[in-house]
Amino acid sequence: MENLVMQLTPYYKNKKIFITGHTGFKGAWLCAVLNTLNAQTKGYSLEPEYKNSLFNIIQSSINIESIIADIRDKTRLQNEIESFQPDYIFHLAAQPLVRRSYEIPAETFDVNVVGTANVLEAVINLKKKCTVIVITTDKVYENKEDNSILYKEDDALGGYDAYAASKACAELVVSSFRNSFFNIKNYNTHEKAIASVRAGNVIGGGDWNKDRIIPDIIRSLQNNKQIEVRNPSAVRPWQHVLEPLSGYLLLGGLLNDDVQKFSKPYNFGPLPGDHLKVKNLVEAAIKIWGGGEWKDVSDLNELHEAGYLKLSIERAQKELNWQPKLNAQQAIKYTIDWYRQPFEAQAGYTFQQINNYFIL
Repeated sequence: MENLVMQLTPYYKNKKIFITGHTGFKGAWLCAVLNTLNAQTKGYSLEPEYKNSLFNIIQSSINIESIIADIRDKTRLQNEIESFQPDYIFHLAAQPLVRRSYEIPAETFDVNVVGTANVLEAVINLKKKCTVIVITTDKVYENKEDNSILYKEDDALGGYDAYAASKACAELVVSSFRNSFFNIKNYNTHEKAIASVRAGNVIGGGDWNKDRIIPDIIRSLQNNKQIEVRNPSAVRPWQHVLEPLSGYLLLGGLLNDDVQKFSKPYNFGPLPGDHLKVKNLVEAAIKIWGGGEWKDVSDLNELHEAGYLKLSIERAQKELNWQPKLNAQQAIKYTIDWYRQPFEAQAGYTFQQINNYFIL
């Protein structure tokens, strides 16, 4: 694969990119990457949940118009999109946590399903060409809890918990709008292209969300406490945040050029033999950190979380010529190295990691 900067810059340099959820973990990394590509960005999101969030750390280093508002405010959202006239929209705004979805199930559906519909309805009113990438999750599939299955994009959708089900519903919303309003047969009339993307378990610096494994590890290590681990034998498609983001951006550019070929869902994850158990991730993080201990706090009465989840990335490999640049161990090292940086160095280190990744 050619240098990612050379590959992506023609698609995004000086282009207008509207990002929902730009203050979140993955959204902030996307803002940083697009800044590196010299794009013109506008973000629409709630306030960052944590003071030490990545967006707060890098905001002064990037060129972005930041709108703090709710994705469920349809009128405000539509006005902000129409006033900006974006070339691309990346929709990341969501209630992204499985365990929180047990506490606020109706709100999870409201944000993840209605929020997605609000974005796509706003696109109907745009009188210009626009390419939309909707970010869902690896958990949209009907999980059969079989370690031998690599889920493919055409497999049945499902969702045990409200988070997974709401994201599966978001996929149906995308399909509905693509058929009803942005049918590829009529592309020359409406000039709107839409694809959805499903990434594995994303890790990286700057994530402080509650009940996520990396933030839990880091908080415990920083406070010299044992890391409490649920479901240590669960298998996940771990990947560094820059991996799926590179895929999203590559897909966006290709879709913008050829809607007939790329207007469909894509998985982004590790290579088939590179899915790790939770305990393997924890032990690797401890080794890189230089010390620490963990304990199993699994409870038979614990809220349900999938035991096995693996993705097939064959479509992305064949059709996009995309593949992961980092294996799981390298992704963990990239992540832990970020958290080892002094607070005042974290913004600069974020861009350093982006530059290092782009030239791999």
